[in-house]
Amino acid sequence: MLSYALRRLLGALPTFFVIVTLAFFLIRLAPGGPFDEEQALAPEVKANLERAYGLDRPMHEQYLRYLAGLAQGDLGPSMRLRDFTVNELIATGLPVSLTLGFSAVALALLLGVPLGVYAAVRQNSWADHAVMGVAVLGIALPVYVVAPLLALVFGIHLRWLPVAGWEPGTVRDLVLPVVALALPTLAYVARLMRGSLLEVLRLPHVRTARAKGLSNAAVLWRHALPPAFLPVLSYLGPATAAVLTGSLVVETIFGLPGMGRYLVQGALNRDYTLVMGKVIVYAGLILSLNLAVDLLYGVLDPRVRAKGRA
Repeated sequence: MLSYALRRLLGALPTFFVIVTLAFFLIRLAPGGPFDEEQALAPEVKANLERAYGLDRPMHEQYLRYLAGLAQGDLGPSMRLRDFTVNELIATGLPVSLTLGFSAVALALLLGVPLGVYAAVRQNSWADHAVMGVAVLGIALPVYVVAPLLALVFGIHLRWLPVAGWEPGTVRDLVLPVVALALPTLAYVARLMRGSLLEVLRLPHVRTARAKGLSNAAVLWRHALPPAFLPVLSYLGPATAAVLTGSLVVETIFGLPGMGRYLVQGALNRDYTLVMGKVIVYAGLILSLNLAVDLLYGVLDPRVRAKGRA
């Protein structure tokens, strides 16, 4: 298992390096720069700013200096929010985005898996059609439609929950944004679980277990659910990454001080170091989540490890 984990980790490192390299050069190829204001700066002022941030150096030298700082965990100062470093801004926004994202994924799993199992067990019944209908609706409606509707109904009209703001440790502030962010993932998980379980229930080993006289509950829990959950597990890595990186709309609508706010500010202001910092954090999260899912998949299905050794 250790060798399998090392192989997966070594495979992720070149991907991370390519992402950092592409992001570094692409953002600098975009028109404009961090010190291009609507009211143009005096040439000597702009030159001094570029010299202070190393932008007057050749591109390859800037790249090597950035890699050296990155190797030490230093993402540099923000070029527009000059009282803060990128590390400080990430430390402020990342906990909010992680709390929101992982809560949404947990909710999607807690509801999506049981709904998918129930729909599969009740195949072609009204309950099955109802669950799948709601799942299709959850997939079809984008977050930027669902989030304002939730805020309008439960926050403004019913006044059950707050529609904006963030107080650490306050669960009520998280309910609406977590539900809005979780709905698409919940719908996908329910559909995926239903389809996978229906396929597993037709396999020979399940029919054999039934022929031996095991109850339907025993067949379901011991022989059908473990292999049926593997496709859901495979989906969890990219799904969690998509939720974490796609929380920008939800954070904006509900006024949450997460990573998305700084990413938008950095992109609009051409703040090279801030955008790079966000890209690196998101890339690290995505690769780490995919690695964790691969390792967990290898634990649950030894054939994956055996295939990797072949």
